[in-house]
Amino acid sequence: MPNPLYRKLIADDMQAVDQVIRRRLHSDVVLIRQVADYIINAGGKRMRPAVVLLAARALGLSGDSVHEQAAMIEFIHTATLLHDDVVDESSLRRGRETANAMFGNAASVLVGDFIYTRAFQMMVATDSMRVLEVMAGATNVLAEGEVLQLLNIGNTSIDEAGYLRVIQYKTAKLFEAAGRLGAILARGTPEQEEALARYGIELGTAFQIIDDVLDYSGDADTIGKSLGDDLAEGKPTLPLIYVMRQGTPEQAAVVRQALEQANRDHFDAVLAAVQSSGALDYAREQAWAAVHRAQDAISILPDTDARQALCDLVHQAVDRTS
Repeated sequence: MPNPLYRKLIADDMQAVDQVIRRRLHSDVVLIRQVADYIINAGGKRMRPAVVLLAARALGLSGDSVHEQAAMIEFIHTATLLHDDVVDESSLRRGRETANAMFGNAASVLVGDFIYTRAFQMMVATDSMRVLEVMAGATNVLAEGEVLQLLNIGNTSIDEAGYLRVIQYKTAKLFEAAGRLGAILARGTPEQEEALARYGIELGTAFQIIDDVLDYSGDADTIGKSLGDDLAEGKPTLPLIYVMRQGTPEQAAVVRQALEQANRDHFDAVLAAVQSSGALDYAREQAWAAVHRAQDAISILPDTDARQALCDLVHQAVDRTS
């Protein structure tokens, strides 16, 4: 698969961010180093750092200060993944064993705490109360989103608005913070900051909807996790909500039973209902609508390669198989 436009534009910056990540994750405690190295070697899309880099570049800033904060926002994301995998009892992520499966729950939670606190040390280094305000607020909302998701396990009465609230808290908020952070570092105008923040919200929304689609349309080897994981955890994602609201009574009943029992035994029946009801097409339409809103949001920015790359990034977030 060819390297996307946005990756080509910031290739050197992303290498610099990876170097910052490795340097900042160093610890004299052996177990922290082991878990950190394992996480780094797992790779990842690094989309949130890319948003920071491109948002700042769109307003004329690049360099070490942006690399540091792009790495910082990846640390926040990584810490949430470590904790999420423990909560969800996940055993596979990005096609390999999760850190909790490899090192145990206690190590994953504690190293997650180390990464969170290292991120806040990096924020403080900016000597900017605005950066601290944005990131502290975003991290708090992320935690609220995870609790909201927990409360909705097995919830068959949730509507689309409730689903969107969860993903805007648990996923889109950090993308919003990434866009806003790039603008703050580049000393953008309030209008530019809000434009990049709105871009981040819509990008995160589109990204999560497609993640939820891939749980019923992807290939386990490609997406790096077991198909039906969301169903096994009792998560009412958009495809399932659509079936419960728009499918036949029989299709809706199958999905409700599967969510309430929260296991993978009903996956084949649920998959058939999702695919035959038009749920995946509907979810993809909602993701593409978010893409268009994201691109519209940044239309006020100068017409540069960086703005075009931001448009490419949000397009890639939806047009993907993993």
